[in-house]
Amino acid sequence: MKTLNITNPVLKSYASFLMLEKALSENSIEAYLHDVMLFMRWNSQIGTDKALGKIQKDDLHLFIQWMSDIELTARSQARMISGIKSFFAFCYSDGVCDSNPAELIEMPRLGKHLPVFLSIEEIDAMLKCIDLSKADGHRSKAIVEVLYACGLRVSELINLSFADYFPDESFVRAIGKGNKERLVPIGKEASKSLEQYIKFSRVHFPVVHGHEHVIFLNQKGRRLSRVSVFTLVKRLAEEAGIKKNISPHTFRHSFATHLVENGADLRVVQELLGHSSITTTEIYTHLSREYLRDTVLKYHPMYR
Repeated sequence: MKTLNITNPVLKSYASFLMLEKALSENSIEAYLHDVMLFMRWNSQIGTDKALGKIQKDDLHLFIQWMSDIELTARSQARMISGIKSFFAFCYSDGVCDSNPAELIEMPRLGKHLPVFLSIEEIDAMLKCIDLSKADGHRSKAIVEVLYACGLRVSELINLSFADYFPDESFVRAIGKGNKERLVPIGKEASKSLEQYIKFSRVHFPVVHGHEHVIFLNQKGRRLSRVSVFTLVKRLAEEAGIKKNISPHTFRHSFATHLVENGADLRVVQELLGHSSITTTEIYTHLSREYLRDTVLKYHPMYR
């Protein structure tokens, strides 16, 4: 392949299989190999770090969940799962695996489900795990604070620019799906953390040309990746002893859930989240029985 440096012998054999037996174009082969290589990097860096022959169906389910957590589109997820199924079918037929762990893997269900969210105490516990004496400490704190305070998607966070931050008005501008813009208030604590990162930490990051406008930079001076934010959140949750399966998107769920629990109008929450339909926002009415009971007792005329 022209643009892919393939050293893994199994991948080389798979590339030959796609070219000689499947007669795929070079672009298609590179796309398949790219997806498999992403799975392999996930397996070694984030996943279970198993040899190919030891991969199980549950490992692939974790990878599928990870793709959803980093906000890959449904189309991208479906394409990658198709590539993974093709790869493991090849591995089984070629004797690399004793069985095909992807044989019964289905495309991810895209229906609504009850979101996992964090309590305020859990978020505070994660913040306390951040070492502000480290070079990236203030950046980590600002990331967590802004994710929760503004309910941003991870893609909106990493693309946040200085032109999107209005400290005097206490707002940030989020560029959401379909390039739709919305203004979201940013609280004092999150704004303070963001200012501290910008003034005292970011200035020490080398800035690569073309990334000067980006607020959140990595150590090499480029825009942070979604995977970097995902890894940060996972690490902080583990250090805080949180057992829930969380991702950066969990802070968005927590933002919306806490607003609804405290009586915010669902239409306002819809606007803050950038949902095009109120139906999408209604998922955050998954409130405790106690809260629902108290609401009825407070507002129903029979109980006044």
